[in-house]
Amino acid sequence: MQVFESIKLAYNSIRTSKLRSILTLLGIAVGLFSIIIVMTAITAIQKSVEDVFNSIGSNNFAIQKWDVQMGGGPHRHELRNRKNLTIKEGKKLREITTLPAAIGISVAKGNRTIRFRNEKTNPNIYLVGASYEYFIAYDLKLAQGRSFTKADDESDKLTAIIGSDVVDALFKQINPLGQEIKIEGQNFEVVGVFEKRGSVLGQSRDGFVAIPLKAFEKFYGSERSANFVIMARDKSLLNQTMDEVIGALRNIRKVKPGQENDFGIVTNEQLISQFNDFTKYVKLGAAVVAFIALLAAGIGIMNIMLVSVTERTREIGIRKAIGAKKINILTQFVIEAISLSWIGGLIGIGLGVIGGNLVAVALGVSIILPVEWIVIGLAVTTFVGVVFGTYPALKAANLDPIEALRYE
Repeated sequence: MQVFESIKLAYNSIRTSKLRSILTLLGIAVGLFSIIIVMTAITAIQKSVEDVFNSIGSNNFAIQKWDVQMGGGPHRHELRNRKNLTIKEGKKLREITTLPAAIGISVAKGNRTIRFRNEKTNPNIYLVGASYEYFIAYDLKLAQGRSFTKADDESDKLTAIIGSDVVDALFKQINPLGQEIKIEGQNFEVVGVFEKRGSVLGQSRDGFVAIPLKAFEKFYGSERSANFVIMARDKSLLNQTMDEVIGALRNIRKVKPGQENDFGIVTNEQLISQFNDFTKYVKLGAAVVAFIALLAAGIGIMNIMLVSVTERTREIGIRKAIGAKKINILTQFVIEAISLSWIGGLIGIGLGVIGGNLVAVALGVSIILPVEWIVIGLAVTTFVGVVFGTYPALKAANLDPIEALRYE
């Protein structure tokens, strides 16, 4: 009963001093809003990015020229001087290793325009030359048609599998299967359409066309660095498969014993870890802003509670005169401070969750309810109420009832 009575008194205090209370609550709301909006947006982005990285597969890893480095690094110029990985090396790797279930080889060329009759895409399509095992290793799903086969790797037939962005741009009213698209003057028959994969951070993952590796080499040469995607037969064999592949590739590229690898190994765990390291500084910045705002808000709560104690001195004296103990007065004013803090905190958390998800929607990632951060936000709100409400509550509890009754 005392708890509900204290909450009711807090509500009455807010009503009688609206402007003062609103300004106090605003500080709490801004502090919680600033951290919840950032954490909600980042959590939504992290979940989306992790889903993308995990789609590579838990028993897969990639080999590329570059190491995983978000935001560059001090050794970037050294990595640039590495020898390109070649398609020939990928084929040799496939011949001499035994543990991989599949070794996919790919080479990409960006900013292409794809044409069909009088229609054309924007010049932002990725053209990927891919071996048939690339589709097995990456487990790429098709919405229509077929994937590449070993025969496609070995023949000169010009075939293509297109992403949904290309379908939307070129084949609004026509089934794309069997149609011929033009890529820089060359005709390719569409034999398949990839399932829509969506976007990450506003960047579409469906704006690409895959053609057989042999066709890519024929028209664009083999000077571009290739990527290899390796699938282990089982997740338990991933480390053994990685060791075999690294050793074989070092031998192919004639890397001397004791020298570092002249190629990068990429796993989905590495990518997720790198992304999380990248976002932790944003979280830290939001936490600093929130701390400053909550400190100011806490001082505001202490101020309004001290004013409240002064204004209600006679009320405190009367309560003590009729039997209220120190603990009763202390509890009353602490609960009032927590109630004030919670009202502002709930407003800030609600607006933060809505704002964070609006950011997530704008970036093309899924909406989430950050339960963990909501709980943390409520805990912080309670902490602020207790810390900054305790001194005014102690001051009220220690008032002499006779002096309080004389107070005008």
